[in-house]
Amino acid sequence: METIIRNKEEFEINSRLPVLPLKEVVVFPYMIFPLLVGREPSLRAVQEAMLLDKFIFLTAQKDVQTEEPLKDDLYRLGVVARIIQVLKLPNGLMKVLVEGLVRAKITRFLPISDHFEVKLDFLEDLDSETPDILALTRKTVAAFKDYVQLHPKLPDEILLSLEGIVSPSRAAHYISCYIHRDVRTKQEILEEINLKVQLELLLDLLNSECEILKLEHSIDDKVRDNIQWSQKKFYLQEQMRVIKEELGEEHGADTELSKIRDKIRKAKMPKETEVKALEEYNKLKSTPPMSPESSVIRNYLDWVTAVPWHKKTKDRLELAQAIQMLDEDHYGLKKPKERIVEHLAVLKLVKKLKGPILCFVGPPGVGKTSLGKSIARSMGRNFIRISLGGVRDEAEIRGHRRTYIGSMPGRIIQSMKKAKSMNPVFLLDEIDKMSQDFRGDPASALLEVLDPEQNRAFNDHYLEVDYDLSNVMFITTANVRGQIPKPLQDRMEIIELPGYLEFEKLAIAEGFLLPKALQAHGLHKKKVSFSKPAILKIIHDYTREAGVRELERNLNAICRKIAKEIASDSKNNKAYKVTPANIQTYLGLNKYSYHKRFDKPTIGEATGLAWTQYGGDVLEIEVNVVPGKGAFILTGKLGEVMQESAKAALSFIRSRVDVLKITEEFWKDSDIHIHFPEGAIPKDGPSAGITIAVAVVSALTGRKVNRKIAMTGEITLRGKVLAIGGLNEKILAAQRFGVKQVIIPKENENDVIELPPELKKGIKIIQVSHMDEVLKYALMGS
Repeated sequence: METIIRNKEEFEINSRLPVLPLKEVVVFPYMIFPLLVGREPSLRAVQEAMLLDKFIFLTAQKDVQTEEPLKDDLYRLGVVARIIQVLKLPNGLMKVLVEGLVRAKITRFLPISDHFEVKLDFLEDLDSETPDILALTRKTVAAFKDYVQLHPKLPDEILLSLEGIVSPSRAAHYISCYIHRDVRTKQEILEEINLKVQLELLLDLLNSECEILKLEHSIDDKVRDNIQWSQKKFYLQEQMRVIKEELGEEHGADTELSKIRDKIRKAKMPKETEVKALEEYNKLKSTPPMSPESSVIRNYLDWVTAVPWHKKTKDRLELAQAIQMLDEDHYGLKKPKERIVEHLAVLKLVKKLKGPILCFVGPPGVGKTSLGKSIARSMGRNFIRISLGGVRDEAEIRGHRRTYIGSMPGRIIQSMKKAKSMNPVFLLDEIDKMSQDFRGDPASALLEVLDPEQNRAFNDHYLEVDYDLSNVMFITTANVRGQIPKPLQDRMEIIELPGYLEFEKLAIAEGFLLPKALQAHGLHKKKVSFSKPAILKIIHDYTREAGVRELERNLNAICRKIAKEIASDSKNNKAYKVTPANIQTYLGLNKYSYHKRFDKPTIGEATGLAWTQYGGDVLEIEVNVVPGKGAFILTGKLGEVMQESAKAALSFIRSRVDVLKITEEFWKDSDIHIHFPEGAIPKDGPSAGITIAVAVVSALTGRKVNRKIAMTGEITLRGKVLAIGGLNEKILAAQRFGVKQVIIPKENENDVIELPPELKKGIKIIQVSHMDEVLKYALMGS
């Protein structure tokens, strides 16, 4: 038992008491506080306390979210309280009024099953009225008075009760009750036994809280002042407007509005557009400046006046100069250059011509995007580019209607504003990479943009007026022609850009890439030089691409290493010459080998030619025939079309067993396995049909295939060889891999005529129309 004296009243308290866990509250000594009790263990603890002289131990939970706290969820130090009143509510809850008496610390939990009961050590307050304590108490009380004055939720009556408190420890407990802070902070104050430290904690906390409250008051005052000033300003502006109306003065006297009106007049818009703009302008004049509608109209007028309506750049019509500029920027690319020069020639004669819509299709790195810039420079026009890769919202092209918050024009009108002229060269990059979803189909929106008959009246959802795009020269780029929607293909003039040949890559490296790399790395051509064989070795052994991006990266890598050597030694004056002998010093071992697979004739293996979006490639096909039950196995990640080609090839072979001298029942007692190496790479298309047939016939007859011959062509059930696409890229791949003879369909003879002479050099092209001819050339022996 412990004797506690409070307010001249003596209490005999047992050191064994039930526990009431508290959520979001810390009770201090001398504090009278109402508690709402609802949890079963807590209700039983209150009932137990009512039987034991109405004393109970109150302690806070560490986590307020815990509904059923365990021993470790409770703070060890709390307050012994006396229950003054208990009121049972109709909903099963209990309202308990308690008075804090003395701090106590849990020494151990007692084994009670339905509620917490503990053994306690009582911690009496030790008042010490030293000068330090008294000074701290006065400062803390003064700070608390400031806190009450600043806090909007604390009544001034709190200070009246504080006046009658003489004891420093009691004053500390009283102040702690009314500080609005989290449970953790208040628990730290409760647990501090040293009165001086407790008062210092309180003083720091009160000073900090007062600073925050002062800042909040300052912010509130500023907001209030701003609102009052805005209201006053609006009232004065309305008065001015009414006075001007009475005097008959124009509203345009306002500087900002007069500037907008001047912009509309200077824009030289078409009549219908100007009428629309003036309607919006008159609406703006009568709209209060503070209205949200005012900013919407102002933004609209800013866009309408910023778009070019009449300004055009003058075309450079000197053909020789245009040709010279195109050749300066790009090597080769004969077809697109010819098409641009033709357009300039017609423009020179006719003076007025609709802008052409060209589409450059080719593998990455062949110069499609940079050619667009070069065309703009040669014609003397402004150049703008937007990337359509990943665009899936129709509003990206046509814009959003003004009813939406934050709406703006589509990317076509935005780009025309950047172009600052009506006749730029407009590049739509990666047109084959668009997609669609529930927000619409951007490819369908482009139909109007890329139609010369319709784009003179292109209607953006935001502007809501027609805009003339007929003077724009649109150029689009794509890697794969088949991925461009057919209606779009129909509106464009498609120009194929094949991959570069080795001699073209050499010329590009010497004339364009190498000077650019040397300049970018601070190197001089007199100090660093590359031999032609070295560049050819980089092209042949370190790159496998249709374009020149990987070649450029390798040249930059060599320049970086040389720059590092020069920068590391300030006295280094040595000249660097890159040759085939020292290439590996800079780039490491060869990345690619082209000849190792095609040196010896083999059985059941044939070499095909494939087209990919990165250029042409050589395709190997392997066939194994083993005893079995007629299984036909295809592996190598093949698409449906290629699988069907393999089945068509097998069907043709079965129909020709007599001619080919194959056992008639081979398909019943043998398993045929066709495999395409590099199995992780997807493969599809019909052009491997004749190659599959050659490999299967070789495996069934035991005749070797001439591996120096590569082939491409679609096969039918009757053995006909049908035309294929991507011939340029396929012949280029054959040349790159050192293949000497290529079998192609006779139906592609017109494509052969158009092949550049350099591409046909060193390669014998054999044109066939039937599978019998293919077997005659491809198989060795009889």
